[in-house]
Amino acid sequence: RPITYSGADDDGRRQNRRKLSMPFVSRIRRQTDYNVFPSSIPIVIDNGASYFRIGWAGETEPRVVFRNIVQRPRHKATGETVTIVGDQDPALMKYFDCTRSGPRSAFDSNVVYQFELMEYILDFAFDRLGANGSVIDHPILITECVCNPVQSRSKMAELLFETYGVPAVAFGVDAAFSYKYNQLHGLCKKDGIVVCPGFTTTHAIPFVDGEPVYKGSCRTNIGGYHVTDYLKQLLSLKYPFHSSRFTWEKAEDLKLEHGYIAPDYASEVRKFQEGTKEAEEKTRYWQLPWIPPPVEVPPSEEEIARKAAIREKQGQRLREMAEAKRSSKINEMENELRSLRFLVNQLDQVEEDDIPSFLSDTGYASRQELESTVSKVTQSLRKARGEPKEEPDESEENTDSLNNEKYPLMNVPDNMLTPEQLKDKRRQIFLKTTTEGRLRARQKRNEEELEKERRIQLEEERRRENPEFYLEEMRAQYKEVLERVDQKKRLKTNGSNTNGNQKTGGVGRGERLSAAQRERMRLLTTAAFDRGKGEDTFGSRDEDWQLYKLMSKDHDEDDEQPDSDEAELARLSSRLQEIDPTFVMKAEEESNQTSGEAQRVRPLTEEDYKIVIGVERFRCPEILFHPNLVGIEQVGLDEMGGASIRRLPHDDGELEERLTSSILMTGGCSLTPGMKERLESGMRMIRPCGSTIHVVRAMDPELDAWRGASAFAADLNFLRNAFTKVDYYGKGEDWLRRYQIRYNNL
Repeated sequence: RPITYSGADDDGRRQNRRKLSMPFVSRIRRQTDYNVFPSSIPIVIDNGASYFRIGWAGETEPRVVFRNIVQRPRHKATGETVTIVGDQDPALMKYFDCTRSGPRSAFDSNVVYQFELMEYILDFAFDRLGANGSVIDHPILITECVCNPVQSRSKMAELLFETYGVPAVAFGVDAAFSYKYNQLHGLCKKDGIVVCPGFTTTHAIPFVDGEPVYKGSCRTNIGGYHVTDYLKQLLSLKYPFHSSRFTWEKAEDLKLEHGYIAPDYASEVRKFQEGTKEAEEKTRYWQLPWIPPPVEVPPSEEEIARKAAIREKQGQRLREMAEAKRSSKINEMENELRSLRFLVNQLDQVEEDDIPSFLSDTGYASRQELESTVSKVTQSLRKARGEPKEEPDESEENTDSLNNEKYPLMNVPDNMLTPEQLKDKRRQIFLKTTTEGRLRARQKRNEEELEKERRIQLEEERRRENPEFYLEEMRAQYKEVLERVDQKKRLKTNGSNTNGNQKTGGVGRGERLSAAQRERMRLLTTAAFDRGKGEDTFGSRDEDWQLYKLMSKDHDEDDEQPDSDEAELARLSSRLQEIDPTFVMKAEEESNQTSGEAQRVRPLTEEDYKIVIGVERFRCPEILFHPNLVGIEQVGLDEMGGASIRRLPHDDGELEERLTSSILMTGGCSLTPGMKERLESGMRMIRPCGSTIHVVRAMDPELDAWRGASAFAADLNFLRNAFTKVDYYGKGEDWLRRYQIRYNNL
């Protein structure tokens, strides 16, 4: 399991981590029953970009193996930053906020460059190994990549010597240790080539007389990480609605379980394109969890009757409430009318001069206003009771008499009025005109409502006579009006310059403007030239400023008025929604099509949750031989062997035969099925006819590098290949540049 450290300041960080991790390590030691090793036994570390392996020299298995990653999330409860090394435990990670801190590696490609993260990893590894003292009093053999930069090597030596106080350190290449280990077991010879497809890079190193010749080595920046990432991308593009399920870890499992190398990539692709039986047998399926959607059962007749009864009951309640409200309103209006009539009767007994003082407390200014109010309340009461309206002649006579009493100056000539009376006359004319306009508008609305009710009644009668014919007719009308509205929108947007159904080319901006907008554009373009080429005197006259009124956007009211076709379209749409449950408005269809979510024509079925892994099985590992499939313009595995042979300083044909007769594959990617056969056939294509080509896979491509390093460190001459603190402080970085171990001791 991963170990967590409490967040601490940079000062004393190492001491705090050691103290906090001691109880955890002591618990591990009780569970695993570690042997007590003397301080002279070296510690062997295989520092790979994917996995970190550490153990004691002379053993055949590493004691601790974990992923070489570090993550520093915050605890959700306390907000404290903690450090998690190795694989992530889902049960542990639910207590941390990982949104701002993802897994990080100390490697850039295959070179260590983040030594702060490397320190966390070494702390964790030493604690799990049981070396929990203040000083690591054991020599260390640690692996590195081919031709590791001296800066990375010196920083690693500085970390081991000054932070952990190790007595001696030795550096070796992981692929070389794997080759020497398999040479001890007779799988390869002294002269040969080791091809190591790793996590982020692939190396090819030639061996001559048991020693690696680094001048002939070559590297390609592609490895198992790129294969997994390519598989993840292909599945996410193939099944976009399941992209959240294709995590990097799941893609890694699918690659290890189903991936293989095709003997001939082109012919293998052709089989899957033709859908042959062999391709069907090689296809794998991954069924995701799927729950069938609930089946909608149509309501029974009893349920329909029950809902209808409920609706009828609710409607009855609403009608009763409306009737009670209407009765209450009629009572209020009757009381008001009785009080007004009583006031009129009282007014008849008052003298003319005392009328203003009598009405001052009632809120009415004159007798005419009081009688007008009585007339209005009477009309409202008759309307509320549902009684017929008064005859038009009587209402017109009453209206004329009321107008004469309310506006006495209307019919008086102007020459007979004083200036004050002329002002009152103009005010009376304005009030009368406004009142008549409101009455006409109200009458027009009433007529429109009556016409609308009459039309609705006629349509309802037609629908009852022949429902199917009425529905088809409504659909045809809707389609016709919709086409007219769309055509108007297209003309307004793109102009009218068309040729049949095809547009004649680009449409100018002027053709997309309305009439008022085009008029404003004309005024703007011609205003500067109306004065001629003389002095610019625009604005010197008052009429010049009328131009701004003409250019105002307020004159677009006519263009912005709702079109009659649009109103008719809205009416037809609402009517179709009432009588046709399958009707869908065009606006809703367009909104569904333009929404951010992918429009699903049908609900997802069980087949949609079945992930088909066919051509992806061999297409992803193929990038090891053709990196240009993912945009990396470098050579593949088969060409790397030929490139290593050409780089050797020897010009000996027999040596080339010996090298190609002992090609060892090691590294995690070499476990992919079909790798050995494909590499052998690729080498035959670049070598002369009749050349001896023999490719073997390491006994354990993942652990042979550590086992070879363990056997090398267990040799009594190991310390001769290591350098101590004295060498580090005395010889410095230049000596590290020339440092190289001798593998023939193994």
